[in-house]
Amino acid sequence: MLPPLTHEHDLYSSQSLDLTTQYGQELASSCLDGLPPFEESSSYAGTSSSDNRPTVKYVQPPNPGWKYGDTIYSTDRGRKWMEGATDDNWVHHHTDKEDPKKIYTLLMSGVQPRPIAFVSSISADGNENLAPYSFFQVLCHSPPIMMISGITSLGVKDTIANIQATKDFTVNIISLPWIEQANAASVDAPTHISEWDVTGLTKEPSTHVQAARVKESAFSMECTLWDKYDVIQPDTGATGSTVIFGLIKCIHTRKDVLNTRGLVDPAKFQAMSRMGDISYGLVTEAFRLPRPSWTADGEAMERTIDKGVVNQPQDFWYSSAL
Repeated sequence: MLPPLTHEHDLYSSQSLDLTTQYGQELASSCLDGLPPFEESSSYAGTSSSDNRPTVKYVQPPNPGWKYGDTIYSTDRGRKWMEGATDDNWVHHHTDKEDPKKIYTLLMSGVQPRPIAFVSSISADGNENLAPYSFFQVLCHSPPIMMISGITSLGVKDTIANIQATKDFTVNIISLPWIEQANAASVDAPTHISEWDVTGLTKEPSTHVQAARVKESAFSMECTLWDKYDVIQPDTGATGSTVIFGLIKCIHTRKDVLNTRGLVDPAKFQAMSRMGDISYGLVTEAFRLPRPSWTADGEAMERTIDKGVVNQPQDFWYSSAL
């Protein structure tokens, strides 16, 4: 049961939870019950900004004493982690023998966090569409190419069909303040219904393509269709997914999410990611690690290679890990 909402703990401030919809009922039963309001969660711990914006706390890396050649057994954390890597503690999923739905949910839970492409597109007859895709990544910077992949085994998605028909689209990165609106665009609405109306998001004219960008997004990319690739099922020959490759023609970035170097500040940007099932993620803690240089440290690495396994704690040699 949900606790009664009080003025101090109103989950939606002046707004009330709409329990007349399935969305509201499932929100109450599986997303709110027993959990503290967002402002009291750990993602706001240590926040100091005047607008109550969640901060990204930078901490030291987990093992600053790591040296070239140290294995995972060189720390207590590493040894504890490897306790679970025993031969009898694995589940092996042979994809050609599993239900594809099982593989889908397993991949969604195991490959995380995933960036989200919030795609705006237009059909050949002018219907506008918004949809989130977490099979998404930037592939190349020169030329700047990104990709999204849509499952087509049950029919071609509107977004995939629209991009192939009109040859352009925009990709808008989702930030925390409008995650509910973006999530609403995943509704299985009929083709003639525009997700712009369902979500309440704002169209902003693009400069190089027909499809509008989302004004609420602080980082948007205008793209034209570069290429597409149909992923064929090896056993049936049917198309399972279609991968869209987009040439990024223009990037729109809000000035107030940039740092002093002109790059996106994760604390200001508040970018959302997809986790497993219906879960979303927000980065609230980060650490930095230098990129190794063979020019600078190659000799030290070669010494490690010549010695073989090095820098192991004494008790490792008597453990069951060997």
